[in-house]
Amino acid sequence: MRIGLLSDVHGNRPALDAVLDDLPPVDELVCVGDVVGYNPWPAECLELVRETCSVVVQGNHDRTVETPERYAHNEMARAGLERARRTLDDEQREWLADRPPRTTIADGRYRLAHSHPDPDQLGTYVRPRQFPELRPYLDDHDGVVVGHTHVQHEATVDDRLIVNPGSVGQPRDGDPRAAYAVLDTDDDSVELRRVQYDIDRVISKVEALDMPRRLGIRLLDGS
Repeated sequence: MRIGLLSDVHGNRPALDAVLDDLPPVDELVCVGDVVGYNPWPAECLELVRETCSVVVQGNHDRTVETPERYAHNEMARAGLERARRTLDDEQREWLADRPPRTTIADGRYRLAHSHPDPDQLGTYVRPRQFPELRPYLDDHDGVVVGHTHVQHEATVDDRLIVNPGSVGQPRDGDPRAAYAVLDTDDDSVELRRVQYDIDRVISKVEALDMPRRLGIRLLDGS
């Protein structure tokens, strides 16, 4: 079974369109959270994700649409959440609120969580160097899929796979191309993929909406 893995779309419609166009044949598409936030197209991305993904877990931005003031220390995050709060309708906000923070895919073989797979560590980043620390969560699974860091990475720990497909809408690993992955559950392997998209279109939209300019500019170098 081949499963497409998306994460951290963050309201970036041009990036999501490019990923969906580039996606090879898969049996299922899942999203590892943070559909909204940062970029200008939260409602459009939500509808596309809802239409194409069979499984969607909730990211930290997804669960903060109603309280963007929680990101008062980060003007970019707050601006994206305020845009989401203004543009999402009641039914869309309810759908986001109903997403689980974690679940399993592939008949329970893979654990899926936006941040840390431990329920007591909701919102905790799992960076590439910390992937081996997830070994205790692999006892009952063939692998773990996480997002949240916006850094694409995969590792094998005791013959079990840990993967972050990277960010569709705001990569932070020095590669500005939109990131995603394709998981093959037949041999427990993953293909990390990247695709170019129209970043200038995002920058123009950010400026037209008078959102913080760095929201668009940072996409140019994947930071």
